[in-house]
Amino acid sequence: MTEATRRTPGTPCWVSLMVHGLDATQEFYRALFGWEFEPGPQHLGPYVRALLDGEEVAGIGQLPPDRHLRIAWTPYLASDDADETAESIRCCGGTVAVGPLDAGEAGRMALCSDPVGAIFGVWEADAHHGTATAGPPGTPVWNELLTYETSSVGKFYRAVFGHEVEPVVSADHDWATLHVDGVPVASLHGVGNALPRDRGPHWMTYFETVDVDTAARLAVELGGQLLRPPYEARTGRVAQVTDPEGAVFALVRSAGR
Repeated sequence: MTEATRRTPGTPCWVSLMVHGLDATQEFYRALFGWEFEPGPQHLGPYVRALLDGEEVAGIGQLPPDRHLRIAWTPYLASDDADETAESIRCCGGTVAVGPLDAGEAGRMALCSDPVGAIFGVWEADAHHGTATAGPPGTPVWNELLTYETSSVGKFYRAVFGHEVEPVVSADHDWATLHVDGVPVASLHGVGNALPRDRGPHWMTYFETVDVDTAARLAVELGGQLLRPPYEARTGRVAQVTDPEGAVFALVRSAGR
C-alpha cells in the first residue's frame, strides 16, 4: 500500500512510540525490522521517523526525563479536522490529553483516550500523510483494541470517526471489526477481566514479519520480552513481545503470505 493522498477519516494512518532511550530503541528496531531513521518534527522533543527501503513506516520520540508515562505504541486515526474530532471525542466521553497542536508542516495532531482509557492519536495530514507502505516485513499491518467489551466502545468509535462496526459472531469470543467505506481497518477484542492490570484497555500494533518464531527469539535476544509465544490465529501466525522499555506489540506472518 502506498498513499500519496490524505487518508479517509477513521483510517489508521500512523503508529508512534514515545520512549526514554531514543538511541537504544532505534538500535532495537533497526536490528529487529531493518529500519533506518531520519529526523522528524521536534514539536514534542526529539523525534525520528523510521524508514524501510526509504519509505516512512513509524515514528519514535523521546520523553522528557521527568515524564513517567506508560511506554506504548500508539496508532493515529486520520481526520480531516483534528479540532473538530477532538471536540467530538470529548462529547462522546473520551479524553483529549495533548493538543490539538501543529506538528510543524507535517500536520495537526492530538493524543486522546476512549471512554475506558485506551490511548490513540488523531492525525490531520498536511505535508505528512502517514505510513507510506504497509504489507512488507517490518511494516505495521493491523491495529487491535484490547478492551473490556466491544459493544459500548464500538459505539464511541462509530460516533467519533464514522466507523461501521461489524460484530464477529462467536459464542466464545467478543470480537468486532471497524470498517471505513466497507473496508476493514482495525479490530476490537473484548477480553473482560483478562486485561493485564498494569495496562488496562490498550491498542496493539501488528508488524509483519517473515518468520514469527525467529523474530520473537530475536526480540528477546535484543533485550525485549516474550509475552505470548507464537500461535496460530485468524489472521496468521502471531507472537506478542515487548521492546526493552516495555512497549507491547505483535509480530505476525499474515495468512496467505
